[in-house]
Amino acid sequence: MLHYQPNKDLGEPTATAPARSNHGGPKPHVLLAQTQAENAGAQEISRLLGAGLTARGYRVTNLFFFRKSDSFDEPPDTLYCAPSRPGNPVALLRMLWTLGRHIRTIRPDAVLTFQHFGNVIGAGMTRLVSRAPVVANQVSSALAMSRPVRTADIAMGSLGFFDRITLNSKDMEREYSRYPAAYRARMVHVPHGFDDKALTLSKDAARQTFNLPRDRVLLGCAARLHPHKRLDLAIRLLPDEPSWHLALAGQGADEARLKLLADELKVPDRLHLLGEIPPSRMADFLACLDVFVFPTQAETFGLAAVEAANAGVPSVVTDLPVLREVLSCEGKPTALFVDASEHAKLSAAVSLLLTDQDLREALRQNAKGLRLRYSVDAMVEEYVRILDEVI
Repeated sequence: MLHYQPNKDLGEPTATAPARSNHGGPKPHVLLAQTQAENAGAQEISRLLGAGLTARGYRVTNLFFFRKSDSFDEPPDTLYCAPSRPGNPVALLRMLWTLGRHIRTIRPDAVLTFQHFGNVIGAGMTRLVSRAPVVANQVSSALAMSRPVRTADIAMGSLGFFDRITLNSKDMEREYSRYPAAYRARMVHVPHGFDDKALTLSKDAARQTFNLPRDRVLLGCAARLHPHKRLDLAIRLLPDEPSWHLALAGQGADEARLKLLADELKVPDRLHLLGEIPPSRMADFLACLDVFVFPTQAETFGLAAVEAANAGVPSVVTDLPVLREVLSCEGKPTALFVDASEHAKLSAAVSLLLTDQDLREALRQNAKGLRLRYSVDAMVEEYVRILDEVI
């Protein structure tokens, strides 16, 4: 069987020899497929998983429906179905045609899909053109899906379009507990692993790198600029204290609204929109911060908050069950949990972290176990086990 190496222009596959294990036998060829190429949580997980599988001898091809971010640092062997999000039915059909052609040409031994559109579209097209088993990574909260997509997801999971459905938290298992039995029978809990973002730069040096004020209190968050992340609640903190600034690392459709809010609150000079930051620079961004503020409305894991707490950045996060689950070690919290929709409580929590050194140190000590709890190697080995079952 031929395996394929992508051409980076528009993703035309070209033939190459199959990867082989140390024992001389061919390793499976795994296709990692998801919606858009950007520096966000789902893409970071697939990047780590792809690197881990490659290190174990698997042949890995990454496929994105379209490119969303110019700063996205694509992994090796990456294909695109379209240069940007389809803007009309003709462009959508062209993207789907290209997706099917890529899957037929690659002939993967298994397809791992990510994000709700990635799962529904990726699995649907795989079933049309291939016999490869599909492992759907359910990294989207059911609440974040539109009704048609959620309905399609339930039907496809129940009818066997997905051979396995991975969930990354116990809270997410509870969220999906009302789904049909046939769907739940395919669910597997696989905690996310994360790349250690250990701080190597001093605060002053890190801020100089990003052209951020060196003598002010700096709050920050790394997240897509999307209404579900509720970053407007972080901006509303700025009028409370003239010395507070806010740095946001991310891109998205909510940027214009956030800028307008900063103007209305007369704090545009204290809001720093850094754009999307690649994973290789995230540790430097975290080194800039005095407090990490995560007022999100819904999460399935909260990778950015876990990375911040692991790096020792004092963190205030929305009091969600899933964040209480993942941001704890041996029953001890690694962040402060508040109802972020209540401005006074969010502001008080930030002030507490800025003034209580003992509390900051206790959270840092509690967070030291996160790296072991969410090991990349453990995550990859669990996917190896799943692949062995379905291939």
